[in-house]
Amino acid sequence: QVQLVASGGGLVQAGGSLRLSCAASGRSFSSYAMGWFRQAPGKEREFVAAINWFDGSTYYADSVKGRFTISRDATKKSVFLQIDSLKPEDTAVYYCASRRRYSSISSSVQAVYDDWGQGTQVTVSS
Repeated sequence: QVQLVASGGGLVQAGGSLRLSCAASGRSFSSYAMGWFRQAPGKEREFVAAINWFDGSTYYADSVKGRFTISRDATKKSVFLQIDSLKPEDTAVYYCASRRRYSSISSSVQAVYDDWGQGTQVTVSS
């Protein structure tokens, strides 16, 4: 059984920074890529960023480019999301997810992910 545990969220003032972590565990953990998604109150869950385990290729939603940085530590089976210059509109529950296999479908599509973490709340005050 695969477990993804997201952490690092919190309450921060606009302009501040946070570093979210996602740790994977489980004997059966096998992943092609990891993604971060977020869901703001009253809105659909949306793609934020993704990274391939193999070569570290990264992908970002246009709305977060330049402020969010995704990275990985394969030895620790962990993925990180550095969020800088936080804005009130970044307030959301942030979820990490694991995509087990490659396909031609973009890593920005939620349906390609097999395992999901429980989410960590990020609240940005103005």
